[in-house]
Amino acid sequence: MPETRDTVLEIDLGALAHNYQWLRSRLKPQTRFLGVVKAAAYGHDGLAVARKLQALGADYLAVAFTREGVHLREGGVALPILVLHPQPSDLQALAPNRLEPNLYSRRLFETFSHLASASGLSAYPVHLEFNTGLNRVGFGEADLDWIAQNLKAGGPLEVQSVFSHLAASDDPDAQDFTQSQINAFDRIAAAADTQLPGTHFKHLLNTSGVLNYPAAQWDMVRCGIGLYGYGNAPQYDRELRPVARLRTHISQLHHLEAGAYVGYNMGYRAPASVTIATLPLGHADGIGRQYGQGKGTFLIGGRPAPIVGNVCMDMIMVDVSDLNCREGDEAIFFGPEHSAERQAQGAGTISYELLTGISPRVSRRILP
Repeated sequence: MPETRDTVLEIDLGALAHNYQWLRSRLKPQTRFLGVVKAAAYGHDGLAVARKLQALGADYLAVAFTREGVHLREGGVALPILVLHPQPSDLQALAPNRLEPNLYSRRLFETFSHLASASGLSAYPVHLEFNTGLNRVGFGEADLDWIAQNLKAGGPLEVQSVFSHLAASDDPDAQDFTQSQINAFDRIAAAADTQLPGTHFKHLLNTSGVLNYPAAQWDMVRCGIGLYGYGNAPQYDRELRPVARLRTHISQLHHLEAGAYVGYNMGYRAPASVTIATLPLGHADGIGRQYGQGKGTFLIGGRPAPIVGNVCMDMIMVDVSDLNCREGDEAIFFGPEHSAERQAQGAGTISYELLTGISPRVSRRILP
């Protein structure tokens, strides 16, 4: 009888190290490296990934929200941590945990400045994001005068870095737009050098920026998806190694006659005699309904088994009519042998959504 395995997301830290070193090799020796570990390190394991990046020599980490940074501090991570999207309600937790906020608006700047003054802080490191075309968060170029007027030498805040975020650095059809963002950031960086007190470093590039626009790497780069094995283009994917593998097993096999239905709402009707395998995971585990109706596949014995019918909350059915398999056999949804990017494309989404959507209900297994 084959060994029955739990549903598990394996995290290969050796693959993470490979990706880190490969991305580092694309940079100038003096360029700092920030590893983006928000959203539990893109659905992997935030603490395990952060500790590994710290051991590998990363210079900075970034999270989206303050509570993510607190979790890393509680796990013993000592690297500087940039909080990209802090909210006014959680600003008080920043200083006790040595977390560095991105102050992206006048409201947030004023709120944190008043809090820092009331707390007796001096020269607390903060970062300023400028909007150059993504139109998500960030100051405008015209806000530099206001920022300069509100930064006082010896005051509670000290600008650690000035940065922006590219909107389409992975899109070869958007090169003119990306170059316009780079040019805008050039102007902002030059103005910041003359208008803001003290010294500060600059950063603009994400993973695709590093790969496609290396001349704009400035003082630091911020890499997220590339660390986890995906470069947003086939030529880069070949150089990177997927860090995560989602594996499960066959719970039961059903041999059905032609005309039999499978799953909720009779989502699939057997066109002939078929064998269906039931797998113990579903949309509660992060495999959304968009992967049903043959849009998603599992690898069983190295061969594809398409999902039939609708994805259930806790179960998925796949067609194994042409496969030699047994109950208890392994089934892989994504990993080095079955790209999460290709899987996501088949369902009309992106690898980011698939990876970050894997539920905490799925056990993580850390591989050295």
